[in-house]
Amino acid sequence: MKFSYNWLSEYVQKIPPAKQLVDDLTMRAFEIESIEKKGSDWVLDVKILSNRAFDCFSYLGMAQEIAAISDTRFKEPIFKIKEEKSLKIKDLLSVEVKEPKLCPRYSARVIFDIKVGSSPKWLQERIEACGLRPINNIVDITNYVMLETGQPLHAFDLDKLNDGKIIIRRAKKGEKIITLDEGRAERILDENILVIADAKKPIAIAGIKGGKEPEIDNKTKRVALEAANFNPLSIRKSSRALGLRTDASWRFENGVNINLTIEALNRAAEIIRELAGGKIASGIIDVASAKKEPWTVGVKHSYIESLLGLNISSSQVLNIFSRLNLPARQIKKGKDIFYEVKVPARRADLLTSEDLIEEIGRLFGYENIPAKLPSGVLIPAVKNEELIYADNIRDILVGLGYSEVYNYSFIADTDEEIYRLQNLAEISNPLSNDQKYLRPNLATGLIKNLKDNLKYFLSGSGFAPESNALRFFEIGHVFFQNGPAERGGKKFQELIKIGGIAYLKDLSKKDNAFFELKGLIDVLFNKLGLVDQWDDSHIQEGLPSNWKQILHLRKTAQIKSGDRLIGWVGELHPKIASELKLEGRPAIFELDFSAIAQLVSEEHEYQPPSKFPAITRDLAILVEQSIKTETVLNIIENAGGDLLIDVDLFDIYEGEDLSAENKSLAFHLIFQSSERNLSDAEVNKLMEKIIKAVEDEGWEVRK
Repeated sequence: MKFSYNWLSEYVQKIPPAKQLVDDLTMRAFEIESIEKKGSDWVLDVKILSNRAFDCFSYLGMAQEIAAISDTRFKEPIFKIKEEKSLKIKDLLSVEVKEPKLCPRYSARVIFDIKVGSSPKWLQERIEACGLRPINNIVDITNYVMLETGQPLHAFDLDKLNDGKIIIRRAKKGEKIITLDEGRAERILDENILVIADAKKPIAIAGIKGGKEPEIDNKTKRVALEAANFNPLSIRKSSRALGLRTDASWRFENGVNINLTIEALNRAAEIIRELAGGKIASGIIDVASAKKEPWTVGVKHSYIESLLGLNISSSQVLNIFSRLNLPARQIKKGKDIFYEVKVPARRADLLTSEDLIEEIGRLFGYENIPAKLPSGVLIPAVKNEELIYADNIRDILVGLGYSEVYNYSFIADTDEEIYRLQNLAEISNPLSNDQKYLRPNLATGLIKNLKDNLKYFLSGSGFAPESNALRFFEIGHVFFQNGPAERGGKKFQELIKIGGIAYLKDLSKKDNAFFELKGLIDVLFNKLGLVDQWDDSHIQEGLPSNWKQILHLRKTAQIKSGDRLIGWVGELHPKIASELKLEGRPAIFELDFSAIAQLVSEEHEYQPPSKFPAITRDLAILVEQSIKTETVLNIIENAGGDLLIDVDLFDIYEGEDLSAENKSLAFHLIFQSSERNLSDAEVNKLMEKIIKAVEDEGWEVRK
C-alpha cells in the first residue's frame, strides 16, 4: 500500500525523516518496496503482510505503528459532528439486512443540501498519492476516509433509491447490474453474490463496487452514506467470480474491524458538511448482528525472556505495551511476573502469549538481542531397527533389478468387486469412490503398476528391444477389519508388508516369473541372514481370503522361516492375466515385514564359510501331483547327510509328455565339507544313496 509521508506526519507528533522512517519500518515492522519523491512529499510503498492488514491498511493504523516504533505520540484526528435536529434519518431511509452472516454490520447516515463539485487540491493530491483517481468531492471524501481509517464507504444518491430502502440480500439468478468501473460493464449475477439493493433492483455489489443507477452526479442533493462489514470469504469468492477487484474488496478480503463503521461514517459526514456544504440528518442507522469487544491475553515474564533469549526488565516490557497502546496490568506470581494485556479489536493478530512476545521482540529490536548458542540436553533418538531393515531390503531388491513404487493406501469399490476382497477398512468420509477403502494388501496396487507400465513396455505385439521384463516392489502399510474391539483389542489392524511383482517375456518356460521370485526371496533371505523354507502344497485353505482371487491356486507357495509363515508367492490368477492381455505369466509375492525384522533382529551364531570347494549335482524326480515339495526335500536331506549343505528347487515341470497326475521336480544339490576336499567318488556314493531313498518312496528319478 502507498503512503504519503506528509499525510502520515499529521498523525505522528515527531515523525522521523522519510529515509530514517524507511529504515525503522524495515527493521521493526514491514518491508519497504519503494520510496519516491513527489514534489515536497515522499510516497512510501509498504509491503503489508496479511496478519497486519487488519490495522495497517490505513493511515491511522500505520501512524500508530510508526508512533510505537519511534516512541512518540500518536495524534488521533479530533472532530465533532454537527447534526440537523429538525430532520431525522428514520424519516428518509430504512435498512434491512437479510443475510446477517454475510453482512454482520451495516451502518448508514444521510446528508442533504450538498453541492457536488471538484475536491480541494490537497484532497486530490492525497488520494492521487495512493493511486486513486479524483472524481468529485463526495466520492473523493469516501475514498479519503477509507484510506485514513481502513473502512470502505459508499455514497448513494438518496433520491434515486426506490422507496428510500436499502436491502442487503443475495442476488437472484440472472439479475444484472451495471457497475461504476471504467468499462461500465453489465454484470450477470447469481445466488452466491451478495448485493445491496433498493426496493426493486441491485444498486451495488456488496463490498466490491457500486452500481451506475444511484451514482453521485452534479444534480445530487441528498446522499445516503454507508459503511458496512462483510464476510471476507464471501467477498473473495464474489470478486473472483466476477473478475472484479477493488480497493474496497481488497480490504474486506483481508478483514476489516467491525467496530469501524460508525467512526468512519461520522468522519466522512463531517468532512462532507465542511467541503460540500451538506447538512447531516440526526441519527444513524446501525444494523449489527455482531460486535467485537477487547479481549485479554496473558504472558509470563520468564516466558518472554526464555523465548527471546535475553534479560529484559518489567519496566521495559510495560513501556513497549504502552507504546503499542495495549493496556497492561502487572501481577506478581511467586518469583515470576504475569502480564495481563487488554487487546483492542483493531489488533486482531494478537491472540496468544507468543504474539505478545513477538511484539516485545520487534520493538526491543532484534539487532539488540545478543547472539548466543542455545543450551539444552540432547537426547539421542531411539534406534529404529525397522527403518534400518527397510533400507537394507530396498538396497537388496534394487540391486537385483527391481524398481520401487509408491502407491496410495486407498483402493476403489471396483477393486473390492474384482478381487472379492473381504474385511476391508472403510473410510468414513471418502473423497471419491476410488478412495473408499484402505488396501488390505499390496497386490492391487502392484497389478495396477504393471498394467499402467505395459503400454510403454509393449511395442505392437512384442516388447521394446531394450527390455524384456517388468519388475516392481513396494514396502507399505496394509489395513483390514479385525472384528469388533473386545478386551482391549483393535477393530482394525495395520501391518507393514513387502510386495513384489515380475513379468517376463521369455515364454520358453511357463513358470519363469514364479521361479525368479523364488530365487529373489532366497537371495533376500540369505542376505538378511534368514533360513527360508517352502511349502508348495497349493492347499486353498491356507491362502488368505484377500489373495484367493489374485493368486493361481495351483501355482502358489507358502514362504516360511523355520515353522513361521511370513508370506506367499505365486502366479497371478489366469483371469487377471487374461484381463491384462498378458502373453506370459506374471508372478507376485508379499511378505510380513514386521516378522522379518523380528527374525533378523534375533542373535545369530557366526559360522565361517568353508575353505574347501563345493560340488554340485542336479536331480529330477517324477512324483504325483499331491506330493509336497517339502516332503521330497526331507527325503533328500535325510539321505544326503551332513555333507549335503543345501538343496534348491529350481524347476517344476508339467509338460505334455507327462500325465496330468504327475509333475517333475528339479533340484540343485550342493555338497561341501568344512574339513577336507570331497572327491567325485564320494559324492557319487551319496547321490546313489539319495536316489535309492527316492525310489524307495515309489518315485522315479528322471535321467
